[in-house]
Amino acid sequence: MNIDNDLEQQPVVRRLQDFDTRSGNLAERALFNHRPWIVLACLLLTVLLGFQATGLKLNASFEKMIPTSHPYVANYLEHKADLSGLGNSLRIAVAPREGTIFDANYLATLQKMNDEIYLLPGVDRPFMKSLWTANTRWTAVTEEGLDGGTVIPDDYDGSPRSMEVLRANVERSGEIGQLVAGNFKSSMLFVPLLDKNPQTGQPLDYSAFSRQLEDIRAKYQKDGVAIHITGFTKIVGDLIEGLRQVLVFFVVAIAIASAVLYWYTRCWRSTMLVMLCSLVAVLWQFGLLATFHYELDPYSVLVPFLVFAIGMSHGAQKMNGIMQDVGRGTHKVVAARYTFRRLFAAGMSALLCDAVGFLVLVMIQIKVIQDLAVIASIGVAVLIFTNLVLLPILLSYTGVSAKAAARGMEADAAQQGRKPWLWSLLDKFTQRRWATAAVAASTALAVLGYLVSLQLQVGDLDPGAPELRADSRYNRDNAYMVQNYSASADVLVVMVKTAPDQCTQYQTLAKVDALAWELEQLPGVDATNSMASLSKLAATGYNEGNFKWYNLTPNQSALGAVQTRAPRELFNQNCSLLSLYVYLKDHKAATLSGVVATVERFAAANNTKEEQFLLAAGSAGIEAATNIVVKQAMRDMLFWVYGAVILLCYATFRSWRAVVVAVLPLVLTSILCEVLMVWLGMGVKVATLPVIALGVGIGVDYALYVLSVMLARQRAGDSLSDAFHHALQFTGRVVMLTGVTLAIAVATWIFSPIKFQADMGILLAFMFLWNMVGALVLLPALAHFLLPGAPRPATTNGATLGSDPAGLTPASAAGSSMRPSVPDEVPSHAVAERG
Repeated sequence: MNIDNDLEQQPVVRRLQDFDTRSGNLAERALFNHRPWIVLACLLLTVLLGFQATGLKLNASFEKMIPTSHPYVANYLEHKADLSGLGNSLRIAVAPREGTIFDANYLATLQKMNDEIYLLPGVDRPFMKSLWTANTRWTAVTEEGLDGGTVIPDDYDGSPRSMEVLRANVERSGEIGQLVAGNFKSSMLFVPLLDKNPQTGQPLDYSAFSRQLEDIRAKYQKDGVAIHITGFTKIVGDLIEGLRQVLVFFVVAIAIASAVLYWYTRCWRSTMLVMLCSLVAVLWQFGLLATFHYELDPYSVLVPFLVFAIGMSHGAQKMNGIMQDVGRGTHKVVAARYTFRRLFAAGMSALLCDAVGFLVLVMIQIKVIQDLAVIASIGVAVLIFTNLVLLPILLSYTGVSAKAAARGMEADAAQQGRKPWLWSLLDKFTQRRWATAAVAASTALAVLGYLVSLQLQVGDLDPGAPELRADSRYNRDNAYMVQNYSASADVLVVMVKTAPDQCTQYQTLAKVDALAWELEQLPGVDATNSMASLSKLAATGYNEGNFKWYNLTPNQSALGAVQTRAPRELFNQNCSLLSLYVYLKDHKAATLSGVVATVERFAAANNTKEEQFLLAAGSAGIEAATNIVVKQAMRDMLFWVYGAVILLCYATFRSWRAVVVAVLPLVLTSILCEVLMVWLGMGVKVATLPVIALGVGIGVDYALYVLSVMLARQRAGDSLSDAFHHALQFTGRVVMLTGVTLAIAVATWIFSPIKFQADMGILLAFMFLWNMVGALVLLPALAHFLLPGAPRPATTNGATLGSDPAGLTPASAAGSSMRPSVPDEVPSHAVAERG
């Protein structure tokens, strides 16, 4: 593209036959000289990808949510076969409406539930536990030696005698606080899940599984019991169910964006065309995702929503150019070609910056975030074609209404010779006093914001599932579990690796016991369980229940005898791996970091060739690894996203000063975004981490559009004040429209039943609006110091002496009332500083 020619004011061509179709670059000629074929190809592509989009699925995967390359998770995956139930599992508490669990009707209902859940596809059946499963056993020391059996006796018949036996067995089972509530008013089904449905070989459908659980809940609650369900699968199921309501927000966003655009253009047909192209972009994105076998998940499902909002805002800029050209009398086809010439490079730069904000997320070693990055990048790639190519071509057929074009010209003409009050206010920031105040205030905000941002934590800051509202059904169920069971769902498991058949050696169990004691002193730990604690309990039982013997006996025969009756979850088949269960009060960031630090310190001091203490399994262990990855990725991500944006800005402006002016407002916004997260009690986690990158990548668009026109006018000889006024007149309104449209679109997420989406909506709306304010306030203030511009060059007969590398015709020294010769948006790399 010949940038210099593109920046010049294009001549008014009223009749299409007067236009030279051989003008323009190769891309323009190839597209606009074959418009019918381009439209037909897009129509066929829309039909094809629309059909493909019908196969797009909404699901989630447990392993996609965890950082599989982190050493903790790698340890878990290496020993996964020996740690069944410590990854993805459900806990289902069943409570009688009245009385205790020692009731025949209650136990009959529990048995039916147990059998029905046992047969659900995806349940890891050998490791499922409840009062009715054979692996729930009791052990006792009697005068005849060790005795034991299943908790529910083989001859159970629901009689009072059976209830007495059952109560005794429960009390001897060690399951009080784990499978049975301490007050005997509920019992639990522990349901570990497989990654794939064994019947189909496909990944487990969490949405379908969650619906099956809800059907079971509705069915058996009629029998006089209350059912509470927690676990990753239920969280995902509730998220997916809530996402179905997000479609309402999508429709609302379409209505809001269309209304804002119509208010700006007052042209129905062109407004509808912009909306149509944005929807086509989303449809193509869905079709491509299905073609490449991607699935939407609760974390990426709103990306198409964001793509639509970006498409609407960029489409408004294309309409702005065509509307102004048509208002001057240019034929609609020629106006579309002029707009394509002027906006293709600038629009490409803006969308590439958007793409950078997404692509840097690929570096985060969590599959769900990497998928989000790919899904979003596909959406931006589609926008490059639908907004930069298809929309101008379609507008060349429809144009804009003559009334809307005339109205826009009248508004511009009315502003000639006088500045609107808002423009006058913003122009003050190009003056030294206002610029100094703006820079000083921004610096103070940045310093204070940085100090506050030091309080930002990584991980969850609330109990339960922070992804859902505090009053959601899931979080109420979780609160019930925490209140009634000591063995919470937040379990961290330390793996102790030994040589085969050596896991019950005294020196190994002594170290496990020592670590368990240290962990139990931490404020976030409820209890621990391990082979060491079982061995101490057995020693007590062997000695008539005398707790003076509650200690590890340095007698290998005695320790080995415990192994024969120990629950299989405490050690593996060949006795080469022990599991130390750490039951936590919650999975808050501070709780996890304290436990991890203690285990790491202990492992560093006690690991030998014979025994190795490894982190980590269990839901809390995996979350601890995720927090570590997110914390490291946050800084790395900011480094890469800012590095890429700086390179793109330099390639666009060819001036380090212009880069500083464009990027510093983004830095301030990133700092203030972290402050907002601290004030709102948000932690940095999988759900919120992408927002920071997206805000930077999309926010730099504003600087590209404003700064490009400023530099163009300065090179044409305008003062900074005049150049900024032209930027406001030609792109300021569009920048405001972009900021407001994007902010309103994502602000609708605040009403989502899913809390993390509401959080994303708040953060994105803040970043979009604050980046817009930065481009209109802080950018001219910084330009006063870094880009003041040269004195207006001397003119002879109205012509500038000397060369004009940008190919711009400067405004007359006296200040002409004629329309300035600057396009609506300009490819800014043509107007950069040259030295």
